Amino acid sequence: MEEFRRINRLPPYIFSIIDNLKLQSRREGEDIIDLGMGNPDLPTPKPVVDKLIEAVQNPKNHRYSVSRGIYKLRLAITNWYRRNYNVDLDPDSEAIVTMGAKEGLSHMALSIVGPGDVVLVPNPAYPIHPYSVVIAGGDLMSFPIGKGYDFFEQLMKAVKRTWPKPKLLIISFPNNPTTAVVDLDFFKKIVDFARDNKCLVIHDLAYADLVFDDYRAPSLLQVPGAKDIGVEFFSMSKSYSMPGWRVGFAVGNQRMIAALARLKSYFDYGMFQPIQIASIIALNEIQDAVKEITAVYKNRRDVLVEGLNKIGWEIEKPKATMFVWAPIPEKFKQMGSLDFSKVLLKEGKVAVSPGIGFGEYGEGYVRFALVENEHRIRQAVRGIKGVL
Repeated sequence: MEEFRRINRLPPYIFSIIDNLKLQSRREGEDIIDLGMGNPDLPTPKPVVDKLIEAVQNPKNHRYSVSRGIYKLRLAITNWYRRNYNVDLDPDSEAIVTMGAKEGLSHMALSIVGPGDVVLVPNPAYPIHPYSVVIAGGDLMSFPIGKGYDFFEQLMKAVKRTWPKPKLLIISFPNNPTTAVVDLDFFKKIVDFARDNKCLVIHDLAYADLVFDDYRAPSLLQVPGAKDIGVEFFSMSKSYSMPGWRVGFAVGNQRMIAALARLKSYFDYGMFQPIQIASIIALNEIQDAVKEITAVYKNRRDVLVEGLNKIGWEIEKPKATMFVWAPIPEKFKQMGSLDFSKVLLKEGKVAVSPGIGFGEYGEGYVRFALVENEHRIRQAVRGIKGVL
């Protein structure tokens, strides 16, 4: 039989090894505290659910929708940007609704990247960032980020060893998995880099709202001229606690938005319209709920990091995201992140994500997702103390 070449370029998901061990342990009756997958556990705010129920009862909303998202939702998106970042966007030509940021970003890559196109992606990274390039048939060029690496120094090194010159740069701040944050000057340098190298940019702003300790995450589009070189994605999964709803959007460069819109017009008819209507309520009316959700993650962060520090696992508190990126304790470092994750699962009854799953430069770390309540997180710390 013929080979499925695109599928063969995708390696097995490393996280599935831990998932399978977790499932096996639970079948054996073990109480496993799952801090692995970043699957938000908080309920979707009631006004959003109520609006969904109301919209579902209208038969007109049961028909096909539109692949780029209904106009009122695109208008709510552009108004959200104006309120939060003082950025003006055209809801018709500079905004598009996607089925989560993951679908949107992967289809954006598919619409603008082809064989022979070089795409720069930092490493470690959320897996769809590099693998969207692989799926699109492009040439992936990674460069290391994190402690001990200067982002722009590594970026320029990657450019110098790249031919042809890069067509696209994919970045995400606040970053998953490293939790690194940046300021607006960082994005000014990104825009300058893109102009100098005639390169497009995709920025994933999924964790814009989940920020702590007076930090505020900037938007790429706050930089004058940013719309000339790129787009920005946002997901409603995290700060609006709507992960299963699959709502995201992209805004920015008109040509890139138009390319994604054309591709999506062949792939889908848009998400279920009641979900889009409820999302309008979310963007327009529940900012207090977003603050409450953020406060829950902050408290969980404090419980986990302070608890681990007390038992001798020294970790800095992240300023953003729903994760903690933890260097493996020195005496366990030699076993690597995958085997260390297995030990935490088998002996500590805690599931985490091995850093190697996010790329080769993620080795030496594990990622905790703050998706259990404070009582369970304290229980996890006690389990980890037994391992250490």
